[in-house]
Amino acid sequence: MEVQVKRRVAGMALFRWTGIVLLATVAACSSRVEQAKPQEITKETVCALDGMLLAEHPGPKGQIHYDQGAPDFYCDTKEVLAMVLRPEQRRRVTGVFVQDMGKADWNQPSGHWIDAKGALYVLGSRRNGSMGPTVATFGREEDAQQFVKQYGGKVLRFQEITPDMVALDGGVVRDQRM
Repeated sequence: MEVQVKRRVAGMALFRWTGIVLLATVAACSSRVEQAKPQEITKETVCALDGMLLAEHPGPKGQIHYDQGAPDFYCDTKEVLAMVLRPEQRRRVTGVFVQDMGKADWNQPSGHWIDAKGALYVLGSRRNGSMGPTVATFGREEDAQQFVKQYGGKVLRFQEITPDMVALDGGVVRDQRM
């Protein structure tokens, strides 16, 4: 009887110890995952797709952060959307940011980064970005609607945008003004 009690006590102690180790491991792992934060572009920041200097071109920009490595920057929001919506995208994305054009200067956008998944997008406007027709991005519905009144287009949310809407198959084919 005494042996059974000792075994139970030892078993409970081992169970508690295992639980403590497991909780400590989970806490350590979750503390390593940092919330992605947007980085500001510099004069030297280049587009991950075409090597263009972001600061030299008008229109909203974007950036994608991954669990490993430096973020990728894009000189056009159409590019960042095309990349993040690709079905073959395999890298673990920890953050996607676009510029709020309700606050940023279209001709020289700087700062005003917002989470891409919460942003509003205007597709089909008359405004061009670095690569011709672009997707304007906004943090507020009022700003997006005002933009549509002035430049045309349609307001969509992130989850409404499909890869076909932002295909990088050459804007010159569809836009003869280029």
